[in-house]
Amino acid sequence: MTNSSVLTVCGMCTVRCPIKVQVKNGQVSFIEGNPHVPAMKGAVCPRGAAGTGLLYDNERPQTPLIRVGERGEGKWRKASWDEAFDYVAERLGQVKEEYGARAISLSDRGGPFRDFHRAFLRGLGSPNYINHDSSCARNVQHAALSLTGKGRKAVAYDFKNSKHVVLQLRNIFESVNVQEVNNLMDAMEKGCKLSVIDIRSNISASKAHNFMKIRPGTDYAFNLAVINEIISKRFFDKKFENQYIEGFKELEQFVEVYTPEWSEKETGIPADQLRNFVKQLAEAAPSVIWHPGWMVARYTDSFYVCRTIYIINALMGSYGVKGGLPFVSKPGDVGRKGLKKFMDLYPKPEEKRADGVGWKYKHFQEGPGLAHLLFEAMEKEDPYPVKAYIAFRHDPLMGFPEPERLKKMWENLDLLVSVTFSWSDTAWHSDVVLPMSTYLERESVIATKNALKPQFFMRKRTVEPCYDTKADWEIFSGLAKRMGLPELVFETAEDLWNFQLEGTGVKIEHFDAKGMVSLADKPVYLNFDDYKFKTPSGKIDIISEKFEDSGIASLKPYESPNKPKKQGDFRLTFGRCALHTQGHTVNNPMLSDQMSENVLWIHTDEAQKLGISDGEVVNVTQNDYTETIKAKVTDLIHPEAVFVIHGFGHRLEVESIAFGKGLADNKFMAGGMDIWDKAGGGIAYQEHFVTVSKA
Repeated sequence: MTNSSVLTVCGMCTVRCPIKVQVKNGQVSFIEGNPHVPAMKGAVCPRGAAGTGLLYDNERPQTPLIRVGERGEGKWRKASWDEAFDYVAERLGQVKEEYGARAISLSDRGGPFRDFHRAFLRGLGSPNYINHDSSCARNVQHAALSLTGKGRKAVAYDFKNSKHVVLQLRNIFESVNVQEVNNLMDAMEKGCKLSVIDIRSNISASKAHNFMKIRPGTDYAFNLAVINEIISKRFFDKKFENQYIEGFKELEQFVEVYTPEWSEKETGIPADQLRNFVKQLAEAAPSVIWHPGWMVARYTDSFYVCRTIYIINALMGSYGVKGGLPFVSKPGDVGRKGLKKFMDLYPKPEEKRADGVGWKYKHFQEGPGLAHLLFEAMEKEDPYPVKAYIAFRHDPLMGFPEPERLKKMWENLDLLVSVTFSWSDTAWHSDVVLPMSTYLERESVIATKNALKPQFFMRKRTVEPCYDTKADWEIFSGLAKRMGLPELVFETAEDLWNFQLEGTGVKIEHFDAKGMVSLADKPVYLNFDDYKFKTPSGKIDIISEKFEDSGIASLKPYESPNKPKKQGDFRLTFGRCALHTQGHTVNNPMLSDQMSENVLWIHTDEAQKLGISDGEVVNVTQNDYTETIKAKVTDLIHPEAVFVIHGFGHRLEVESIAFGKGLADNKFMAGGMDIWDKAGGGIAYQEHFVTVSKA
């Protein structure tokens, strides 16, 4: 028997926790947290522990596949990698020759390992890279940029040293980052308060000192009243305001009418409760974290919810301080050279983006663009045809509204390719499936973590692939070889890593001890003498020139949201749990055993009016479309809303464990591709209503 252990990076969700993998006789036997990361405390979340369920899933794609029937019909022929690479390269070449490189697009789920495949697209000459962010965090990113000129990841969340943490668009104990959870729990043991604002009492709320059950769609009202209370009671950090906030007077005048009493009528949260909450924040300042959110693609005003959160953090003086939102350091900030980038091998394409970001919508950041607008461009061929689409580790048909409409938007595509480690609706609808090795079977490019203590980190292969699959870099290297991009052709992961590490002073073997290489000896808390906001004033700009010039108000008057129109109607909401990552874990036997289907949270009083009992099967209907689901009757949700865990309702027979279980929320969002936050760019997923009745 041969035993070994490998320090690597988890791939069961987007957090990518550092892990230690035990291997016996070529098989993964145990997964735990990296012992060299104190905040991990040796732990992983349930999904991380279930990595072997993904690795040894015999239903995942096991060889390259080329479609032989109609799209979505499920008729394939197996192909060798050489044949698959040749086929995709030939089709991409035809699109490029007929329509230009701009007709090729690629999407992914974001994250730190993007440099190589983004370089492939740039090398072809296309600007049309997108990620999933318009279905997740685009609103918070643009909110941060509108105030500071820097993105949301320019700050860290110093949970361990915080004195009061507020979660409004962040469910930290269910959408789990193990290090953040452990740091917050440590802080709470030392007296840190936790406040949660949500439409339901989630797991985070169960641990909170203050829980405010808010009426769906009224978060912006609550935040405006908080700002009103902070300013009217002079609870704000006067020194910070004077030195680092531009436009305070405009803010003060704007929020004057948004009192706690006014907010109570909108949100249902008592004015006295709001006032007491704000007083607690002031007592804890500046070591306050009001988290600006993760999945913030909710309402048509979610951009302003995120923006007011950042403003509140600024008023509390939380920016740049211990226990608040300290600024992260990049390698250059600590005197080190960053990784050599594959994208720098090629010039940025001069062609304008098909989604309009950067030229039609000048207030949006170009980077990952907006996926729903690119899909619209595919359908309308405006401003030009987009004919080829590579979905890399991304399932828009599960992640965006109106999947049947989305399929129609893709009908103009000459080529749809999925690079995936598991079956998905998008992969099933593709022309070619290129099976990627799971995270336990592949290496990734080295990545940088900008942090208080910046580092490089490495994902290593723990075992050889179970099937005829390849690492992502091997897939794009194989395509690059055939597409005339020799700079991206690498034979080994070591060659890949050596390219990245050139000039950094770091060697591959330096990762062996801990799985990462720290670039600083201790955490660096940058002070404002060493930090500048990228705004016209050099401060936090309450009034954003860029947004105002695009017709987007920096301070938008509040508009009351829609209510259910009749008995039995509810606003449909969804979220996460600790057991599943959207749709890609529900076919995992280890996780399905613990949660095999989602249930519909419905308030006790509303259920009683409809004659619905706990555990009873109910109909959920929108227009003429109906699905069934079991009801969870509870007092712990707002009466105007129903709630489900996202990612269920799979209808592919190749996913035998997940097949037919639960409800797919994105099928109840009629018109949802057109309902989005025009200020922040995010889809407004929770602006839809359904009718619930006894089955």
